[in-house]
Amino acid sequence: MLELKKGDDILAVVGGIESIAAARTLIDAQLDQTNKDKLARITNEEALIKIANAISICGPAIVFINTGNEADVQWIREYSIKKGEEKALAKKGHTIHFDLPEDQARLVNQTYYIINEGEKMSSLAKTILRQEALAYVQQHMRNIMNGMVMMIGFYSRGPVGAVAAQPAIEISSSAYVLHSAEILYRNCYADFDAEAARAGLFYTNLHSEGPNKSEDVPKARIFMDRSWMTTFSTFCTYAGNTLLLKKGNHRFTVDYVTYYKVEEQLAEHMFITGMTGPGGRKTFFAGAAPSGCGKTTTAMVGTDFIGDDLAQFWIAADGTLRAINPEKGIFGIVEDVNREGDPFLMDCLRGEGTEVIWSNVLIDENGIPHWVGHGESTPASGENFMGEWYEGKVDHEGNVVPMSHKNSRCTLLASAIANHATQVAEDPQGAPVKVITYSGRDADTMPPVWVAKSADEGVVIGASIVSKATATEVGATGVRRQPWANAPFIPGALADYMDAQFKFFNSNKFSEAGRPIMAGLNYFLTHENRMGPGKGLLGEKRDVKVWLGWLELFAHGDVSAISTPIGYLPKYADLKSLFAAIDKNYPKDLYDMQFALYVDKIIARIEMQSEAYSKEEGIPPRLFDIYSRQKAELENLKEKYGSIVAVDNLK
Repeated sequence: MLELKKGDDILAVVGGIESIAAARTLIDAQLDQTNKDKLARITNEEALIKIANAISICGPAIVFINTGNEADVQWIREYSIKKGEEKALAKKGHTIHFDLPEDQARLVNQTYYIINEGEKMSSLAKTILRQEALAYVQQHMRNIMNGMVMMIGFYSRGPVGAVAAQPAIEISSSAYVLHSAEILYRNCYADFDAEAARAGLFYTNLHSEGPNKSEDVPKARIFMDRSWMTTFSTFCTYAGNTLLLKKGNHRFTVDYVTYYKVEEQLAEHMFITGMTGPGGRKTFFAGAAPSGCGKTTTAMVGTDFIGDDLAQFWIAADGTLRAINPEKGIFGIVEDVNREGDPFLMDCLRGEGTEVIWSNVLIDENGIPHWVGHGESTPASGENFMGEWYEGKVDHEGNVVPMSHKNSRCTLLASAIANHATQVAEDPQGAPVKVITYSGRDADTMPPVWVAKSADEGVVIGASIVSKATATEVGATGVRRQPWANAPFIPGALADYMDAQFKFFNSNKFSEAGRPIMAGLNYFLTHENRMGPGKGLLGEKRDVKVWLGWLELFAHGDVSAISTPIGYLPKYADLKSLFAAIDKNYPKDLYDMQFALYVDKIIARIEMQSEAYSKEEGIPPRLFDIYSRQKAELENLKEKYGSIVAVDNLK
């Protein structure tokens, strides 16, 4: 169980400010009149005490309060360039930010949950005891902002007033971090007090990059104090480690709803997008996939895109599943973003009028960004995340340095994208979600799309995601289990999180029409693993529209499906029609390769997951019941048809 406000509040212990009177005295002494006047709008005493403690710990020369008005935001933009964190590019509104070579992705081995003695945590979570974290903050964050500007912003993770939205404070010495926050989140300075009262909580995030030198990165730490909902981040600038409104606060939300909002809310690592069906019908999807596994591509395929990374859910009074994107912008991987697969995003990146912060791509001599897989001609030299770059450059280990880092990013407003459903995205009532999907990076086992036969089986699909490690995590390698694609962000015991999932999706609060269908997706089957005639993937990016299109039809009962031990599979004729709609031939032999059941591989996957979950204390028995039943049914199929079961044998 998560106990809030348990143990020492590290921010208060190190900062030494315990009362509102002491907080006001420090604020009065440290802020100039302009910024005191701005901060006067905030009356939440707990928030003011936290801000005073941050100032006390970090010792900045100047404190800047960002109200979110155009003058304040422009000051942040200009200060980021003046400070050297960003550099203006040829296109108006475009800037480049380079992280240190050692700080290009989430520092997974330097990221910890601060815990109290005896707390049960996810077996996948790295933890540090409260007193050890306190000692680090005391040693490394004391006066870390000497001579620097501390910038403070007030944000909402979701449309202001939405059931599942939470307010948060972002405190940083990095103008790049505050600039990114203004694009990615809704500034709620004017509504902060009311939102903190409505939500009953707010998050506090404290970051300083320090001297921003390579030699300091090994001592970088990202701490998440789950009891006090406070993050600490030092000696790094990569946004995934520093803009803790994002994954840091997502972790707090996962924790909070798992223990305090059971059968009411969920917080997931999911895209949200809408598809237009027959007669102009709008159907909204939410889907999980580990970073680098097609989540942004899937989101962008929708006719009514809302978000590509995070989603927060609740069951509305009318019995429908509702979702909001806690972000209003995109912090998207750009490798392989091109005209063919991502035309709407490319219009923003290469067109006029969109503010974009680029990170860790190649900048040519004309101030134009380039990245691997953009489908355009590329320069022979320029500047990238390793400094001066030229074709054939190698690093100190002899490895060829690519034109852009695999985790290079673009940050922009989602509303700039032509297919963004801005009105729905900003509606506090949320988007009505009808389809939930789960996918990973799976070259040899599961078919491109299958639908769970029940809510329980849907939860099991989510619990069974596997994926290759991607460039979003420093120090991670190999093929790993990725439960719900949310596992890196689940602080508490996996058993508790799984139990909350079963209870939520089986809730009687859903109306019959409002209960979502739950499905698996897999874009990564290869010819080599399916006895195909070629090499590489069996599909391509534009196929995603077909898989989602079929799910849209199935969710409304417009098509029937083939029942199998793992769930419902689409019929060939229905897919053929959908492929024709995107001007693509879909031969029956390709369908047969993609949807045949490779029984031995699926059973091996079930056994792997069963063994792994058996090591987790308290896992709900229904998970193992479903694995056992599916395995038994698959073994019966194998006995009848062999280890590879053709789709035609399943009809």
